[in-house]
Amino acid sequence: MQIVLYDDNELRVNFYPLSLTRPVADLRVGILTIAEKWSKWLKLPVSYLTAEYLQTKYPLGLEEDVLLIKANICPDEALCEHVISLKHSEKLSDGKAFIAARSKITELQRLKESNFEDYKSVDYTRSITYINYPEDIFRINGYELRKDFDLLTEGRVSGTLSSTNTIIGDHIFVEEGASAECSTFNSLKGPIYLAKNSEIWEGCLIRGSFALGENSQVKMGAKIYSNVTVGPSSRVGGELNTCVIWGNSSKGHDGYFGSGVMGEWCNWGADTNNSNLKNNYKSVKLYHYGSKQYRNTGLQFCGLIMGDHSKCAINTAFNTGTVVGVGASIFGSTMPPTFIPDFSWGISENAEVYELNKMFETTELVFDRRNRKFDHVEKSILEEVFQITDKQRT
Repeated sequence: MQIVLYDDNELRVNFYPLSLTRPVADLRVGILTIAEKWSKWLKLPVSYLTAEYLQTKYPLGLEEDVLLIKANICPDEALCEHVISLKHSEKLSDGKAFIAARSKITELQRLKESNFEDYKSVDYTRSITYINYPEDIFRINGYELRKDFDLLTEGRVSGTLSSTNTIIGDHIFVEEGASAECSTFNSLKGPIYLAKNSEIWEGCLIRGSFALGENSQVKMGAKIYSNVTVGPSSRVGGELNTCVIWGNSSKGHDGYFGSGVMGEWCNWGADTNNSNLKNNYKSVKLYHYGSKQYRNTGLQFCGLIMGDHSKCAINTAFNTGTVVGVGASIFGSTMPPTFIPDFSWGISENAEVYELNKMFETTELVFDRRNRKFDHVEKSILEEVFQITDKQRT
């Protein structure tokens, strides 16, 4: 049996720009991606049913027996019990929307198009944790981080940290090779998870909930508040609060990042900051790719959503509720607008299109720094994203 996590075009568009380069199920919320959560909960392999241009990198598995699950749902114990108990040709529904179905791989496309109308419906009456828009990722990150912490640490023994550190509370788990010196860890308000070979440099102040991914680093003097996830192979400094960095990204200098989501392969210049609260304290709006209008999030605190491969110059100041597309290079003498289209070179009246061949030259160097290969699969995804987002630029 395999898990297949699927998203349709409407769902993917709601998460643009983050889902332009990955399936919705590959979004990170808490410590793990949604796909990793389902795999660990059900102890089954995971594959994806998503946009055609993403399927080479995120393939659909070959196993015949399938548990098909909507990609924006975060699992818990009760939901997993209901999903795994489904019989063939049964679907799980909360009375309004499809949750999951037991099927065969050969039937997936037909069933997806017909919305499983011919399947027997099983009602699910308990609450479900959905993410529906990008801001939901940071909004529920603390809650999901706590769930993932319990899932990952059950039955395991933590490593220890150096005696040079100050440890407040005992809700901390240290993987093999993780290290920290002369820093303060406070887990009274939430757990702290340090993944394999991660590093906390001297003088850091860290308050849970917090997760640091494998091979990632927190630089000297950083202040980590709560509900923060830094994914694998990243480097961070300055102040972080209620935010998620997918991984392979750098915010290595002073500056504030709060109430936001940063994708993969991003880089912030020194002293870059984002605002997450409007001067008039009203709720924040975010640009929506599908409607080409600003959507009211209903949140008073909402900072920055940044797509993969985007970078900004030193001293960049992002306004409240800013959306940065994929592959943007942000520089200029004025404050960036609250929507920066994908593959922008510069901002405002001087903005140009970041030509793909030039963007690829930089991306190859970025991948080399982390011993990764920028191959034809990665290039083909970005070429497709460039075409999809053409209307946003014009």
